[in-house]
Amino acid sequence: MNDTTHALAIRELIDRLSRLNAAEDWNGPLNPSQFAALAYLARANRFSRSPSHVADYLATTRGTASQTLKALARKKLINETRSEADKRSIRYDVTGDGRALLDEPASDLSDVIDELPSETVECLAGSLKTLVLAILRKRSGRSFGICRSCRHFAPQAGGGYCSLLEVPLNKSDSEEICHEHEAA
Repeated sequence: MNDTTHALAIRELIDRLSRLNAAEDWNGPLNPSQFAALAYLARANRFSRSPSHVADYLATTRGTASQTLKALARKKLINETRSEADKRSIRYDVTGDGRALLDEPASDLSDVIDELPSETVECLAGSLKTLVLAILRKRSGRSFGICRSCRHFAPQAGGGYCSLLEVPLNKSDSEEICHEHEAA
């Protein structure tokens, strides 16, 4: 196989895997886009839950993300909070019902990954992360990494400090996804 054939095969496998995983997401009250947005919001820190952050993370338009968020709010799976400082600024928080939905039994994909040898899982995770970061670099996208792995993060008692945003971080913030993430 040449490089072009490998690239095509990898792309087809990723597409097929994505479709199989998305098909499972249709088995509940949410479509795959709504499930992906809810899952992102549950893992994002308090600075990374605006409609534009959801759109960037899901690689979709602001309008599509906004409609997805409205649907989640109608289903009472997220709450909208307006900023006191800037009423145009909105943050979404996952409700108890939203968290309960995300805590439902794992998918077939999760079950299969759990059954793989740990060396295979580590290799697959590393390879997929490399692939995602490479395509994000090519598109000038953000990595949306875990806060504590960011170059702006400084560990402190009880959490940390973000030198970019110039704010203290609690333990929860430092373990969640941040839209300002830059690899250390």
